[in-house]
Amino acid sequence: MRFGVLGPLGVWTAGGEVVRVPEVKVRLLLADLLAHEGRPVSADRLAFDLWGDEPPGNPVNTLQTKVSQLRRALEAAEPGGRDLVGYGPAGYAVRVDSSSLDVLRFRELVAGGRFGEALALWRGEPLEEFADAPFVGPVAARWTEERLAALEEFAEAGTVDLADEVARHPLRERLRGLHMRALYRAGRQVEALAGYAELRTRLADEQGLEPGPELAALHRAILNHDPALGPVPRPRTNLPVPVTDLVGRDEAVDDLRDVLGRSRLVTLTGPGGVGKTSLAVEVARRVSVADGVWLVELAGVGRAEQVVNAVADVLGVREDAPGFTRSDDLPDRVVEALRAREVLLVLDNCERLVEPVAALVSRLLRAAPGLRVLTTSQEPLGLAFETVWAVPPLDVEGAVTLFAARAAAAAPGFTLTPDNASVVEAICRRLDGLPLALELAATRVRGLGVTALLDRLDDRFRLLATGHRDAPARQRTLRAMIDWSWDLLGDAERIVLRRLSVHVDGCALDAAEAVCAGGGVAADDVLDVLTSLVNRSLVVAPEHTGEPRFRLLESVADYGRERLREAGESEDVRRRHAAFYLALAERADPELRAARQLEWLDRLDADTANLRAAHDASGPDGAARLVRALTWYWFLRGRLREGRRLMTATDPVTVAWRAGFGVLLGETAEPSAVSGTADIADRLQQARARWFLGYVLSTVGDMPRAVKLTDQALEAFEELGDECGVAAAHSDRVSQALGRGRVEEARESAELSAALFASLGERWGQLKASFGLGMLAQLSGDNARAEAVHREGLRVAEELRSWPEVSYKLSWLGRVALSNGDYAKARDLHEQARRAAAEHGFSPGEVYAETGLALGARREGRLDAAEAHWDRLRAWHRQVGFEAGATLMLAELGFVAELRGDAERALELQSEGLALARQGGDPRAIALALEGMAGAKASAGDAAEAARLLGAATAARASVGVPLPAGERGDVDRIGAVARDVLGADAFTAAFSAGHAEGLDVRIQAQYQ
Repeated sequence: MRFGVLGPLGVWTAGGEVVRVPEVKVRLLLADLLAHEGRPVSADRLAFDLWGDEPPGNPVNTLQTKVSQLRRALEAAEPGGRDLVGYGPAGYAVRVDSSSLDVLRFRELVAGGRFGEALALWRGEPLEEFADAPFVGPVAARWTEERLAALEEFAEAGTVDLADEVARHPLRERLRGLHMRALYRAGRQVEALAGYAELRTRLADEQGLEPGPELAALHRAILNHDPALGPVPRPRTNLPVPVTDLVGRDEAVDDLRDVLGRSRLVTLTGPGGVGKTSLAVEVARRVSVADGVWLVELAGVGRAEQVVNAVADVLGVREDAPGFTRSDDLPDRVVEALRAREVLLVLDNCERLVEPVAALVSRLLRAAPGLRVLTTSQEPLGLAFETVWAVPPLDVEGAVTLFAARAAAAAPGFTLTPDNASVVEAICRRLDGLPLALELAATRVRGLGVTALLDRLDDRFRLLATGHRDAPARQRTLRAMIDWSWDLLGDAERIVLRRLSVHVDGCALDAAEAVCAGGGVAADDVLDVLTSLVNRSLVVAPEHTGEPRFRLLESVADYGRERLREAGESEDVRRRHAAFYLALAERADPELRAARQLEWLDRLDADTANLRAAHDASGPDGAARLVRALTWYWFLRGRLREGRRLMTATDPVTVAWRAGFGVLLGETAEPSAVSGTADIADRLQQARARWFLGYVLSTVGDMPRAVKLTDQALEAFEELGDECGVAAAHSDRVSQALGRGRVEEARESAELSAALFASLGERWGQLKASFGLGMLAQLSGDNARAEAVHREGLRVAEELRSWPEVSYKLSWLGRVALSNGDYAKARDLHEQARRAAAEHGFSPGEVYAETGLALGARREGRLDAAEAHWDRLRAWHRQVGFEAGATLMLAELGFVAELRGDAERALELQSEGLALARQGGDPRAIALALEGMAGAKASAGDAAEAARLLGAATAARASVGVPLPAGERGDVDRIGAVARDVLGADAFTAAFSAGHAEGLDVRIQAQYQ
C-alpha cells in the first residue's frame, strides 16, 4: 500500500486503486501519523492534534476507536493493511519506507540527483486539506523548503520554468537569481532586470533589506552583458520596446491572449486613435512563440503588391537568395519560410489594403499550421476563420489615469486632485476615451490648464493640432487621425457619415434613412452604407439585440459637421432632422396612452437629445407642436422642470399644461390658466387639459376646483368615446369622492377605472387605478390587500420610470406600515419617497412623504420631530394657497400639544381644525377633528365632554360606512381610556351614546370655544 502527503492526503493499493478512508477525524489521524514519517507518536500527542483544547470525555478511548476505524479501512482495501498501523511503548506509528511514502521516495531521488523524477511526485501543497491543523504547518513548511532546494538544484543543471515559483516565493533570492539568469539566456534581459527591481522593492518595503551580494553581482553582470553568463540567442522579435505603460487595457490583454490561443487569425478593429496598435503589440509581447513574434507595419505601404514585400522584409526572406529568379516567386518563398515554423505575425494598419492582406493571410494560414496572425484594421479582413475583436475606447477610470499620466509628463507638477478631477473626467468623456485624443490633449495642459482645455474642446481640431514629433503623421493631430479614415471612404459613405453627424447621441435606422437619404444616396441604400461605416469603425452600433441604433464618437461627429458645412448641406439636413423628430413625437403621443406605452417611452428616452435638438432648430410653430406632443411623455417620466422650461407658447393648451406642471413643482395654478381651457378649440385637447388640471389640483387638496374640472373632462371623454380619458377621470374621482365622504362612489370609480385601464393595456393608468384600490383596502382595514396592491403599483411605477408615482407608492406603503405599527419600516419608506420626489422636483410627493414622516414621528413619541414636520407642511400649504388641506395638520399638532400636557394650545388647534373640516364637509375629516377635540377636552379635565365627542366621531365615520380601522385606533382608544377611568364605565357609556346620537350635528360646549 502506498501513501501520499505531497499534495492532498492519498492512499492507494499496490495495484494503484484509490483507498477511501472515511470520516474526517480518521483521515486527520492518518495524516498525523504520516507527518511523522514512520516515527511513533504518543497517544496524548495524537489526541491533542485531533481535538485541541476541546477533547471528548475520554480522549484515549475515543482515539483507540479512531485507530480501529483506520485499521478496518486499510484492511478492507488490501489484506494485511491493518498491520501497517502499529502500537508500541512510544505510541502509534505507520510502517512506511521510500517505496510506500512519497516524501521518503522524494528524498531518495534527490539524493541520487534525479531531480525531475523527485519533483514530479508533488501533487500540490502538502496535506492541503488539513492546512489549518496546527501540526501540519511546520511539517509542510519543512517539506516545501526541501522541494524548493531540489528545484533550485534542478534549475542549476538545466532549463526549468521558474516564473510560477518566483510568483509564489518572491523573496527567495536563489530562486530569483536562477530565474533572472534563465531570462537573460533566453534573450529577455529587460524582464530579468525587472525581476531584480521587483525583489529589491519588496525587500525594502517589507523587511528593510537590500538583495544579497550574489544577487547584486548577477544584476551587474546582466547589465554589462557579462560573457560569463553564456551566449544570448539572437532576437526572435522586432517588437518595439515599450517606453510608456499601456493604461487601462489589462483585462483586454488577458482576453486577447485567450482568444489568440483559440483562433489563428484575430483582427483588432476600432476607430482611429483607439489604441489598436499599442494593444496588439502588448498582446504579442506577452505571447510565447517558439520561432518568434514579428511586427509588419503596413501604414506606409501604398500598393497591393508591396504587402508581400513588407512581410518578406520582416521575416528576412530576400529576393537575392539562391534559387530566386522571378519576383512572382516571393509569395512562395514567404510560405516556405513559415511552413515549418511556429510564428506570430502582427500586421498593423491593414485598412488601406484589406483585400491583398486578406488574400496573403488566407494563403499563409492554410500552408503554415504553426502560424498565427494578429492584425489591426479599421475594418475586418472578411475571412471565414477570422475572429474580430472590437477595441473599445477607455472607460472613464482608464481614460482619467492615462490623461493624468501624460499631463504630468508634459506639465511638471500636474497632479490629479479632488479639485480638478471632475474637469479631467469631463475632458475624457468629451474625447470619448480615445487614447490618441487624450494624449494630444494632455500636451496642452502645460499652456492652458485643464479648465481652459475643457472650455476650448468645442474647437477641438484647432486645439489638438500639435502632437509628438516621433508619432506617424496620421497621429500627430486629431484632424489627421480622422482624415486618414475619411480618405478611405467612397462618395456614398462620405454623404451618409456627414449627414449622420446632425444627430445627437445616436439614432435609430428610420431616422438615419429619413435624414441621410437623397443627393446620391437612395433611402433603401442607407442601411448598407451604415453597415459599411460600422465595419470601418466610424459608426458605432453597440446593440446586438432589438432595434439597431447608430452613434458617432464626438470627435467623428464634429468632423462630420465640418464636412456637412463644407458641402453646404447643414441647414437642409437640420430641417429634415427637426421634421423627422416632430413627426416621431406626434406619432408617439397617442401610443403613450395605449398598450405599446413602454415601447414608445423607451424610444423617446433613447432620442431625448435629438428631440431637444429638433426643438432648438424649429421655428415657433414647430417648437410649439413638438412641446405639445411631448408633454405627456415628460409627465410620465417626471421631467417636470424640462417640460415647463420649454412650454413657452401662449396657446391655451400649452398654458394649461404649464400651469399643471407648475403645481406639481410647488407653485400656485393661475386662475386664468384654468379658465383659459374654455378657449381650446379641439374638444379632446380641451378635455385632456381640464383632466390634467383637475388631477394636479387634487394632489394638493384644492378639491373644489379639481372636482369641477374632472367632471367637465369626464363628460367630454364620455361624449368622445375616449376610454383612456374616462378611466383617468374616474381614477381622480376616487380621492375627490372620499374627500366628500362618498365611499361607495369612490369604490365604484376605482373599480371602473381599473377595469378600463386593464382592457386598454395602459400601464400608467393601471398604476393610477391601483392608488384608489389600495387606499380603499386600507380604509376597510385590509392592510394585507392594501400592501399587495401598492407593492404591485410600485413595481409598475419603477418599470415605467415614473418617479412621481414611485414616490407616491413608497409613501402609501409607508402608510400601511404605520397602520401595522411597524414604525421603523414606515420611516424608511417615507424617507425613500421623499428623496425620490426631491430628486425630480416633485413637490406634492415631498409633501405627502413628509406627512407620513410626521405621522410616524408622533406615534413613536418623537413630538419635537413631529412638530417640526407639521410646521414645514403648514408653511407649504399656505404658500400654495390650499389651506383647506391643513385639517390633518391641525389635528396632529393638537395631539402633539395634548400629549405635552398643553390643553389650552390643544383646544385652540383642534377648534381651528374642526371649523376647517366642517367647511370642507368630509365626515371623515370632521370625525378626526372631533377625536382631536375629545383629546383636548380630556387633557383639560372635561372627561364627559371627551366621551360625548368620541361618540359623535364614531357616528360620523359610520355615516359613510368607514369605521376607524384597528391600526388607526391608537388615539381614540387612548382618549377613551382616560375618560372612562375618570367617569366610570356607566357614565362614559351614557356620554358616548349621547354624542353618538348627535353625530355630525354635535356642538362643542361654548365655554371651550
